[in-house]
Amino acid sequence: MTTIYDYSVLDQNNQPFSLDIYRGKVLLIVNTATGCGLTSQYEGLQDLYERYKEQGFEILDFPCNQFMGQAPGSAEEINSFCSLHYQTSFPRFAKIKVNGKEADPLYNWLKEQKSGPLGKRIEWNFAKFLINRNGQVIERFSSKTKPKAIEESLQTLL
Repeated sequence: MTTIYDYSVLDQNNQPFSLDIYRGKVLLIVNTATGCGLTSQYEGLQDLYERYKEQGFEILDFPCNQFMGQAPGSAEEINSFCSLHYQTSFPRFAKIKVNGKEADPLYNWLKEQKSGPLGKRIEWNFAKFLINRNGQVIERFSSKTKPKAIEESLQTLL
């Protein structure tokens, strides 16, 4: 059976990074954008991260520029924006594509595991996947779901 730990992604320096490092942790995987109407969700994500990281929770941030070009800029510019405006401290990876022929294999797998409002397609920035400690997708949340609304599901996995 395939799990999240079978995947590698690119870190911000475009170097391969195995997700196996997160084995045994609860993960929230989010495709993000700095110029989106939902960008303020970074605040709620950071709040969840600070409250639960000591219990084995990680948020994996994947900037995505596929939706109306709302994640322009380099990794450094995105990091600077997130640090300055939202004080984010959770891991951020290289910009990826989540839909289409060039979609990252990780996102193809995530979408196969749980459909969303548009079936298997990611509907917009800030779609969220909750992963249990065994590396399996437990729940998918729409872009409009605020991080606070995920807290109860998160607590049951911790």
